[in-house]
Amino acid sequence: MIVCHCRNIPDRDIHAAIDWMRSSDRQTIITPGRIFHALGTSSDCGCCLPVFLDTMLVNPNLEVPRELQGLRNPIPDPQRRDQHEG
Repeated sequence: MIVCHCRNIPDRDIHAAIDWMRSSDRQTIITPGRIFHALGTSSDCGCCLPVFLDTMLVNPNLEVPRELQGLRNPIPDPQRRDQHEG
């Protein structure tokens, strides 16, 4: 299936890029920009990004490596009353 019509990128190329990136570096964070770069192009109009992301999410090699999970502090919830700015 063609995911990006502007750049003629099929889903199999997206999966191949994810698999290649994961096999070459187990700790890399895989983003749409890195996939476009690995494919030698960039996004054009951006209309494909929702389908592009859905295609990425079904690939089992996309997950964040265990060593890198939970490194970021949780984003504070602005609705919570027990937090204050000071």
